[in-house]
Amino acid sequence: MTPAWRKSSYSGSNGGDCVEVVHGITGVTPVRDSKDPHGPALLFPAPAFAAFLAELKAGRLRDS
Repeated sequence: MTPAWRKSSYSGSNGGDCVEVVHGITGVTPVRDSKDPHGPALLFPAPAFAAFLAELKAGRLRDS
């Protein structure tokens, strides 16, 4: 089965910095650079990635 990569909703159509993720794989969340779809993917423990997203959504990880 080929994973279904999904681009970040924050990614614009201008080809900028984009990430893609795969949901639904037990225990991990694969993340890759959308500009290099044949390159490596990073695997994060699913709970850690969910916590990271929660922090982003809460605005606690913004640049100073």
